Amino acid sequence: MRLVVFDFDGLILDTEVPVYDAWQTIYREHGHTLDFDKWAQCIGTHDVFDPARELATLCGRDLDCGALTERHRADCDALIAHETILPGVRDYVEEARQLGVRLGVASSSSRKWVEGHLTRLGLREHFEVVRCRDDVTIVKPDPALYLAVLEATGVPAREAVAIEDSPNGVWAAKRAGMSAVAVPNALTARLDLAHADVRLRSLADLPLRELLAKLGAR
Repeated sequence: MRLVVFDFDGLILDTEVPVYDAWQTIYREHGHTLDFDKWAQCIGTHDVFDPARELATLCGRDLDCGALTERHRADCDALIAHETILPGVRDYVEEARQLGVRLGVASSSSRKWVEGHLTRLGLREHFEVVRCRDDVTIVKPDPALYLAVLEATGVPAREAVAIEDSPNGVWAAKRAGMSAVAVPNALTARLDLAHADVRLRSLADLPLRELLAKLGAR
């Protein structure tokens, strides 16, 4: 394996739980609960579910969806500001450098979001290629993001592995012809990730060298 491609949300930084929790708070203020199965559709992808419009439907009346979305964004920013890089990520970045393994990021989020957080966390310089929804016409579970990273690096799919936290992300990597490792967070652990080649509880549980050897032996 010559290339490791990370997802961002929920894998490098736990943004998934704060995003869900912030909507859940808004729903409860309106006397409702955000159904997890509906929310799960949008984990790892984009524009497949509008929680503000869903809340308006549940309430049976018009709501200022734009204002709700802005409120949610502000609440998310406050919650995410307290999050730290997830366990094992820095170790994988350092071990990749030692092994001469190249690093990339493939995310269904915006470039502004991903690049901003990577820079804030002091990680951006370590990733040779970053591809986000701004770079493709369709996001995960379509393989376009991963194919874009492969094209930019010139690494064949069979020599690359994706590290993902969601079913949509794992499907995207597999459809691109890559190996896929699932490292679910508190939300995505509830979803079906059986199509991943390897599943880890945390990146801290298995050194990168051992993970690559395990994938190579498959």
